[in-house]
Amino acid sequence: MLVCEAVHALSRRGSAATVNAIAHEIGIDQSGASRLIKSAEAAGHLTTAAAAADSRRREASLTPDGRRMLDAAHRWQESVFAELTTEWSQEERIAFQRAMTALMERSYAMGAPAKPTPR
Repeated sequence: MLVCEAVHALSRRGSAATVNAIAHEIGIDQSGASRLIKSAEAAGHLTTAAAAADSRRREASLTPDGRRMLDAAHRWQESVFAELTTEWSQEERIAFQRAMTALMERSYAMGAPAKPTPR
């Protein structure tokens, strides 16, 4: 699920879903991202192909099954949010969504957070 969500997010932002981009998106190393991609590909949720601009790079994309899985997960997330906010007004829900969207956009604009230095 995590790697499919990362591929979806990268695609929505117009970024290529390469192993490095996926690793950066979910905050893990390249080898971990590669294993997750292979697992999602074996499960039929992702497909990988050579990048159009550089055939040495591989790009991942959602398969129809991966899209259905992600859509179902998003529906579940929406239902949980609706349940958690049953006492909120529609205006409060919209304000929360706008604030979270702004926060995420700011996060992407800032880039990845710095990794803590070992002590």
